Amino acid sequence: MRILILGGTGFIGSAVMQRLAADGHAVTGLARSVARARARWPEVQWIAADLADLQTAAAWRPHLDGFEIVINCAGALQDGLTDDLAASQQNAMLALYEAAKTSGIHCIMQISARVDGTGADLPFLATKHRADAALAESGLPFVILRPALVVGRNAFGGTALLRALAAFPFVQPLIHAESPVETVDVEDVATAVALAVGGTIPAGSDIELAAPARLTLETTLALHRRWLGLAPAPTVVVPEILGRTVTLLADLAGRLGWQSPLRSTAMTVMEGGVTRSNDGEPPPFAMRTLSETLAAHPSGVQDLWFARLYLMKAPAIVTLSLFWLLSGLLPLADVERAASHFLPLLPPAAATAATLLSCLLDVTLGVCVLLRPLARRALLGMLAVTALYLVAASVVEPALWLDPLGPLVKVLPSALLTLTSLAILDNR
Repeated sequence: MRILILGGTGFIGSAVMQRLAADGHAVTGLARSVARARARWPEVQWIAADLADLQTAAAWRPHLDGFEIVINCAGALQDGLTDDLAASQQNAMLALYEAAKTSGIHCIMQISARVDGTGADLPFLATKHRADAALAESGLPFVILRPALVVGRNAFGGTALLRALAAFPFVQPLIHAESPVETVDVEDVATAVALAVGGTIPAGSDIELAAPARLTLETTLALHRRWLGLAPAPTVVVPEILGRTVTLLADLAGRLGWQSPLRSTAMTVMEGGVTRSNDGEPPPFAMRTLSETLAAHPSGVQDLWFARLYLMKAPAIVTLSLFWLLSGLLPLADVERAASHFLPLLPPAAATAATLLSCLLDVTLGVCVLLRPLARRALLGMLAVTALYLVAASVVEPALWLDPLGPLVKVLPSALLTLTSLAILDNR
C-alpha cells in the first residue's frame, strides 16, 4: 500500500512509519522539518510541509497524489510560537477530508486521544474532538485509534518527563500522585495501525488503546525509577503554589516555542487521569503492560543520562540568556570605562561604537536563545562570539588571563555550558 504519514518524525509517527515500512508498504512521511529525517530513514520518502499551511483542499491535493491511505500521527499539546492547534489539528484535517474525497484515498486513520475526560474543553482535546467527529461524518472510510499514555524505548513529552522525575535525586517530586494512569506500548500502537491497514481492524472503528493494568502516577514513576536502576525514593507532593508557578513558566516557555510537558494542558489532563472510558471498543489484541514494556527494553547508561539531563535544559538556557543579557547591559552603565578596553586598537569614537555594538550583539544573543526556533543559531553565535572575545582580549590585554578576578577564565565555563545546551537541545 502507498501510505502517507502525517507527523512522521514524531514519537508515535516514527514507530508507525518503521512498522509499516518493515511490512513492505511504500511509506512517505510528512513533517515540518525533514532534513534530519532523510538522513535517519533514507529508505522513506519525505514531504516537508506544515499542517498549519494546509488549510484548503486545494493545498492538500498535490500532497495526496498517488496515496491510498493517510495516517495522521501529528499533534501538538498547546498553542505556542510554533503551534496553532485550530489550524493544525482541526482546520487542516477538515481540508484533508475534503481533498481526500476526490484524491483516491481509500482510508484515513487518525491517532487521537480520549476527548470526553478531564480537560475536554481545552483546545488540545476540543480540536481533536471536532476533527474526529468531522471524519466520522465525512463519508470516508476511517479508523480512529485513541492511545492512553504512550511509552516505548524512546521518550518524548510526558514519557520523557516521567523518566526525568524518576531520576530525581533522593525523592520523587509529584503533582497528582494518585491520578490513575493507563499505558500503551508505542509498538502496540504501531501494530494496531498495521492491523487497520491490513483490514483486520475494519473501517469505521473507533478504539481506545491501553494495557489492562490501571496504575497510579506514583506507581508509574516508581516503575520507571526501578527501570533506570535506581533505589526506591519517597514521594514528595509538590505544593500547589509551586506547581502553579512551574505551570505558568512552562506556558510562557510554550509561547516562546518550547514544548514543555509541564504546560497547563498536560497538568489539567493528568489531574483527571489518563484512562480509557468505560464504554469504548475493546483493544483488538492483548497489549503489553508498563512492566512488560520496560522489561522488553532494558535501560542503559544513556537512558540515565537523558533522564538526569532532561530537567537541566531549561535552567541551562535561562542561565545562558541571563549571562549574555547582563554582559550586554552592564557596560552601558559606564560606556566610557567599557570602551577603554578598545583604545589600544581604536580611536575613542570608534571604541565607543565598538562597545555599543558588542553590547547589542550580547543582548541579541541573550534574547534569541530564549526563542526555540532561533535557539540553535543563538547558541552557535554565542560560541563564535566567545571565541572572538577571547582572541581579541588575548591580543589587546593578555594580562587579563592572570587577573585575580578571572574575567577571561570565567568565560570558559560559559562556553562549556553552551556546548552542553547544544548537545541536549533536541527533543527527539
